[in-house]
Amino acid sequence: MTEPRIVSAAFVAASNDPGKLPAPTLAEVAFAGRSNVGKSSLLNAMMQRKSLARTSRTPGCTRQVNMFEVAFTDGLHVHLVDLPGYGYAKRSRSEKASWGPLLEGYLSTRSVLRAVTILVDVRRGPEEDDLDLVEFLQALETPPRILLAATKIDKLSRAQQKPAIEKVKRQFKGPIIGFSSVTGDGRDALWQRLRHAIANERSDKPE
Repeated sequence: MTEPRIVSAAFVAASNDPGKLPAPTLAEVAFAGRSNVGKSSLLNAMMQRKSLARTSRTPGCTRQVNMFEVAFTDGLHVHLVDLPGYGYAKRSRSEKASWGPLLEGYLSTRSVLRAVTILVDVRRGPEEDDLDLVEFLQALETPPRILLAATKIDKLSRAQQKPAIEKVKRQFKGPIIGFSSVTGDGRDALWQRLRHAIANERSDKPE
């Protein structure tokens, strides 16, 4: 059976107020992580577009909720949601304080949110901010599926990748996918996980 292909991907909306985002009519999957973890690059790789999600050399560039719509050959339409990066010390205290309510406001009010992928640098593993986010999501009335993407695996040799991913997996204690926005490794596996979440199917087999 031929795997579904992406036929279109487009920017939909951006807002620093979750209440002003488009009406929740399509399933949504969100992407969160510390600043400079490679979130925009991962989104571009997932959508197979070079620069649809803006990347920046300056950590913490994403300060709004950015929404994209992706359509597949099998008829699936889904919103990918790029959440503001967190944990970058050089941002002003007031600006960082505004991200907390923005993140929590989106995550706790979107009835169509099916999954949240938390990105961590495979060389650093999950940090306190990431684990706090996991706890917040698990405490929601209707928790979304939580996945972990260990990014930048291309920075390690092939021999180093599996042990590094296993180490992160032990820290996270949940489904994890090694990902490289450079080589595309992990893209199909992550889409498969997200599709299961959208269909509300369990797919938590060991990696």
